Amino acid sequence: MLKNLQNESMTDRIIRIIVGIVLAVVSYLYLGGLTQALGYLVAAILLATGISGICLIYKALGFRTNSSI
Repeated sequence: MLKNLQNESMTDRIIRIIVGIVLAVVSYLYLGGLTQALGYLVAAILLATGISGICLIYKALGFRTNSSI
């Protein structure tokens, strides 16, 4: 069931996960205050979409990066 909802390719998912981890580390080490909180928020969104394979923005726009239907 979840496989049918996925709209991200494996490459897209891997990139989101890597960027999310890097952003979380950078936020922890180098940012503070509001920018740190925003960094954590964006990192969490990237990690969640990368792990699940579902991007709500892609869904709203009718866009997919995976080839399965």
